[in-house]
Amino acid sequence: MMRRNVLLAGAGAAALALSGCAVGPAYVSPTPAAPGQTPFLEAGKSPAFTGEQPAGHWWSLFGDPTLDALVEEALAANTDLRVAAANLAQARAVLKESRAGRLPTTGISASGTYARQPGSVTGIGPVEGESYDVGLDIGYQVDLFGRVESAIRASRADADAVQAAFDLTRITVAAETTRAYADVCAYNRQLAVAEETLRIQEQTFDLTRRLFEGGRATRLDTGQAGALLEQTRATLPTLKAQRAGALYRLALLTGKPPAEAPQAALQCQAPPELDRPIPVGDGAALLARRPDIRRAERQLAAAAARVNVATADLYPSISIGGSVGSTADAVSGLGKSDSFRFSIGPLISWSFPNIAVARARLKQAEAGADAALATFDGTWLGALQETESALANYAGELDRLAALRRAADEAGEAARIARLRYQAGRENFQVVLDAERSLAQIQASIAQSEQQRATHLVALFLALGGGWQDGAA
Repeated sequence: MMRRNVLLAGAGAAALALSGCAVGPAYVSPTPAAPGQTPFLEAGKSPAFTGEQPAGHWWSLFGDPTLDALVEEALAANTDLRVAAANLAQARAVLKESRAGRLPTTGISASGTYARQPGSVTGIGPVEGESYDVGLDIGYQVDLFGRVESAIRASRADADAVQAAFDLTRITVAAETTRAYADVCAYNRQLAVAEETLRIQEQTFDLTRRLFEGGRATRLDTGQAGALLEQTRATLPTLKAQRAGALYRLALLTGKPPAEAPQAALQCQAPPELDRPIPVGDGAALLARRPDIRRAERQLAAAAARVNVATADLYPSISIGGSVGSTADAVSGLGKSDSFRFSIGPLISWSFPNIAVARARLKQAEAGADAALATFDGTWLGALQETESALANYAGELDRLAALRRAADEAGEAARIARLRYQAGRENFQVVLDAERSLAQIQASIAQSEQQRATHLVALFLALGGGWQDGAA
């Protein structure tokens, strides 16, 4: 509560002038004072990162025309983006409605009645007859305590928050499209590795069979070789199904049915990677760039403005109204000089009996501001945590992949030597089997690590904010 009072310093009703003055707290954005705006901790631990600012359309860093086309297609046709665009249009329409509160209201009326007035009212006996009236009424609410302006500020902040949500949806769609494309490429890579492993194991199986036919191997050797071969073959249908699933995700993201999934993605044979250090910026740029932080800050601004609206309800409502028209006892008399009427004057209303309701609404608005401030704090803390974790995950996967590739070199050489020694009768087949099984596992792990590296890279770019700021692509 104390921190909210610092952020939302009370302004008070300083002057009661018809030009108007806002009552309630004045909003100050907490973003400049948010901690954690120094360079990222994990970025300084690995040469894979640089302090330069991230690129806007970061997927273009991969230099893959197919990926570029898929992302642009998704940004144009994705259904989630269409929903976000409609929500943004709705928020802007609400803002227009709030701004219209500055304008006077007008009304045109016409009536015709036949009535009887008793003598106790007229003083001259009962009067019975017709009465006709036409008129134009104009009313204007004097925004003496800033209620209308505060409502406009709240609507404007709401529209900004929805704009940030739209930007977040665009970033997410771009990231998910890149991730789905990378998965298609990764499964192609894993299929290629599995098929190469299958080819080598088929050669080993043929070798054991020839040696068995020549009396130099046992049926156990051929059975074990055949079992390992079929185990590898069994991985192919699963990988193909996973690749199809990634392709269908691409279809959904680009606004197409599965039958129209982008077949061009199947030409990719390896997950996208970068051959340069990744620009990550720092915490200050992250706070300004991430749309979820901008959305939380704008939601806080809207909540603060609603505190002003609720505060203004504690004060009188003042309006100026006027009316012109014509009243006559016959239709033919309307518009004549002696039937002309007019009125003008202020109207002051103050709802004393419901002041408790107004105070309760003020408490609700203040509680909403407290919640919005807590949400903002949680959002930027979560953003920093997410970014640091993404940096650590990506750097760790690079180290893991490098180690796996060194292991693959050693395992490949060991398998080659084991086959030669077995063929020469100097080694039993169990050594060959173990060597080839180890090599196959390491090669599969490398392909999976390449996919995980791409996944962590997309997650890192997503955590860095994607590059859309203030609604600009």
